[in-house]
Amino acid sequence: MQIFGIISLLITVVIGVLWMTNTVKVPSDSEAPENILYGEAINKAEQAADLMSDQSVSDSDKKVFVYEGISVPTNIKTLDLSNKNLKGSLKAEVRHLTSVTELNISNNNFTGLPAEVGQLSELKVLNISNNPLTGLPHELGNLKNLKTLDLRGTQYSEFDLEIIKTSLSPKTTILVD
Repeated sequence: MQIFGIISLLITVVIGVLWMTNTVKVPSDSEAPENILYGEAINKAEQAADLMSDQSVSDSDKKVFVYEGISVPTNIKTLDLSNKNLKGSLKAEVRHLTSVTELNISNNNFTGLPAEVGQLSELKVLNISNNPLTGLPHELGNLKNLKTLDLRGTQYSEFDLEIIKTSLSPKTTILVD
């Protein structure tokens, strides 16, 4: 998504520079439209955009903000945000961490968990212990590879947990107080 923003900015800059450095002729009835430099500016901008799109961005260079001020590579396997005094919730963008197998947000002040965590199809360990959570997103039931769900020290809803359990593997270990 950021690459498209960069390309748009580059196109705008190229058009602006060409606009300011060349005189744009307004054609009279006897002049052909080819004298207008708009076409040249657009061609140069398209060339610049092509150059930018040819430069591939590796997965290790792509980052996603999972919490205010915290970004991580999208190909991360283990995300440990424990003991950081974080509050509120993770951002929904956490769904882009498609390779993460372990997510540890224990010992913080999270009051919620985004439903998008349920899209982390490779997740095996989810540790949300010791947070003042009051509800759990039912989408956690989508985590078919989940081996351990640690809910100790949370105020999770029994109702939510029962709904989640019906979709999780019977082999999933759920740690509660």
